[in-house]
Amino acid sequence: MRANKTKPLTRVRVLVGRARRQASALSSGLTKLGTEVVEIPFIEIRKPRSYKPLDAALKRIASYDWLILTSVNGVETLAERMQRLRVRRSEFCHVQIAAIGPATRAAIQKLGLRVAVMPERYVAESVVENLRGKMKGKRVLLARAKVARDVIPRELRKMGAKVDVVEAYETVAPAASKRRLEIIMKDPKRRPHVVTFTSSSTVRNFVELLGGREPVVNLSKEHSIPRDLHGIQFASIGPITSGTLRELGFPVHLEAKEYTIPGLIRAIRNRAPKLKL
Repeated sequence: MRANKTKPLTRVRVLVGRARRQASALSSGLTKLGTEVVEIPFIEIRKPRSYKPLDAALKRIASYDWLILTSVNGVETLAERMQRLRVRRSEFCHVQIAAIGPATRAAIQKLGLRVAVMPERYVAESVVENLRGKMKGKRVLLARAKVARDVIPRELRKMGAKVDVVEAYETVAPAASKRRLEIIMKDPKRRPHVVTFTSSSTVRNFVELLGGREPVVNLSKEHSIPRDLHGIQFASIGPITSGTLRELGFPVHLEAKEYTIPGLIRAIRNRAPKLKL
């Protein structure tokens, strides 16, 4: 017990809002630093209404020049549909694959597929920049969430690519999380010092679970957020997630310099001396 007091995040309570099956890497990394982790998912991954568009694209995957995957969830769905449809890895031999970040790249490589492009900054805009000059006349398959930013398809089409966007999964706010979230926010002994956000979807769903909130303009001071949230630090995985927090009137107290789970953990660790315990 004495040794635990030397850990940098001892006595810090962090709310992890990732989807339940994806929370382990963030939770375990924080726990190793002495954090008291509270897991309440703000996001639930669901199957799309229909797999028909994705299945049709996979059956003709050899006709594409590029495949773009922007999340591990998309890769996992791809793997499941490949197995179901008996699509072989060899059918991807002439398809170049772009991954948005290291976790997505690792998941793709686990399938035995090679990643041709991964940007240094793990956001859609950087994917676009890495593909500039390579898109004219190319056929591109983008497999992603039902609701997502349109940066990649819009910009690649401007470059002359023919882009097919297919839904691989959708994200929703878990109804069971609403009551749990309300309870801990009102309990001083369970209330988190830090809330983590790993995507814009986690931000929007967090707000929805708290009862909803209209977007605001140029308003990010703490007095603008609900009383139950005063004093809590908001931790963002990167600039896109931070932008969504600000759009909804929430302050961004810390942002990961590397837009990954390890980067978010480092940002929280570095913020520890400024936390109000």
